[in-house]
Amino acid sequence: MTTTRTTLRELVRIPGGGRYALSATAEAASSGMLRPFIVIYAVQIGLSAPQAGTTLTVGMLASLCAVPLAGRWIDRGARRAPAVAALLVRGVGSLLLALVPGIAGFAIGAVLIGVGTQIAPPTNSALVAALAGPARRTAALAAGRSLRNAGLGAGALLGTVLVASGPEVLRWFALATALGCAFGAAVIARVPLPHQDAPAPATAIKEARGAGLRTVTVLALAGIPYAFYADILEIALPLLLVQGLHASLAWPSGIFVANTVMVIALQLVVVVRLAKWPHRTVLFWSGLLLAASYLAFWLGGATGGGPGTVLVALVIVPYTLGEILYTGSSVPLVIESAPPHMVGRALARWQLSYGLARAVDPIIITGLLSLGAAALWLPLAAVTLLGAATVWLGTRRPRLHRSRGQDCVATSASPRAASPTV
Repeated sequence: MTTTRTTLRELVRIPGGGRYALSATAEAASSGMLRPFIVIYAVQIGLSAPQAGTTLTVGMLASLCAVPLAGRWIDRGARRAPAVAALLVRGVGSLLLALVPGIAGFAIGAVLIGVGTQIAPPTNSALVAALAGPARRTAALAAGRSLRNAGLGAGALLGTVLVASGPEVLRWFALATALGCAFGAAVIARVPLPHQDAPAPATAIKEARGAGLRTVTVLALAGIPYAFYADILEIALPLLLVQGLHASLAWPSGIFVANTVMVIALQLVVVVRLAKWPHRTVLFWSGLLLAASYLAFWLGGATGGGPGTVLVALVIVPYTLGEILYTGSSVPLVIESAPPHMVGRALARWQLSYGLARAVDPIIITGLLSLGAAALWLPLAAVTLLGAATVWLGTRRPRLHRSRGQDCVATSASPRAASPTV
């Protein structure tokens, strides 16, 4: 029987997997201490709440420019170096938050944190896929996400306890994040990588250049409504529960904790159990579950009172399952849909759509909710269903760009790579 424990053990047994797991856990735990309080910290050092929110949004949008560069870096054969760079940039940004108080330090730090945050998903995915190989890639990616979720949750819990001593401790959280990122980068820098094959022939690259990323582009467009799931727990549900249903703050907090626990406990088990299913099918069903959950959230808000609050809380179960199916299938589907020499650009293209959606969805969610619950939940359910249909129809016969026994990330370098993998 497959369990989370056995799958995590398999990740650690992969050459370099143990060091990656240590790096991911340390970085996530330290980042989790600051992440829930970063706006409060900004207010503490002299910014208004709108200034802090605008600065963070601008930083995330500006940092999207770095994502294509990271993708091309990966396609040149790099694996460790982009992951190390993502950690170091985020660490420097956190250090600036602590050492340079005021709007200038916060603005520069927010941009650097945004750059590190935006390029981390494609660089980590490329590194884990290279370490794990084709047979264990999906499970290893899921294991890495579980470790990060657990680390973020533990860090946030520790931060909640420590912040009771006074708001001045928040600066130490920023320093702790910087140290955690530096430690994670030092560990990743020593991860051993498997041997890579020679670059693909130039003729094959020329033939694939025109149509190599068409399927990935379809996935990236379809994934935009999917990405809204990430701010449902942190923005939409608290507003629905507290303002719409007049529930206590304990309800959104409890739902957030329940979601985190379910993701940590079930993610690996579900991903491994569904490993025989095509990733396209899993991503399609994820869209159906998320869309159904949005309709149920709307119904809970329309019901009102205690029954509506309970219904919203119960719907978190199918919502979390949809989240698990999405995170477990989307990146593997992107990787297998791209030619070997363009995997970095494929991951970057996916991250661009996800990062753009994450940057604008707070404004969209709050704006639509101000017009009424139906103005948010019904269109969100509709566009998510449209995204699911696009995944099903637009990737109906994906070209799996990998040769027998090879992993498209672990065994292929860019044709322009003139130096060994770093």
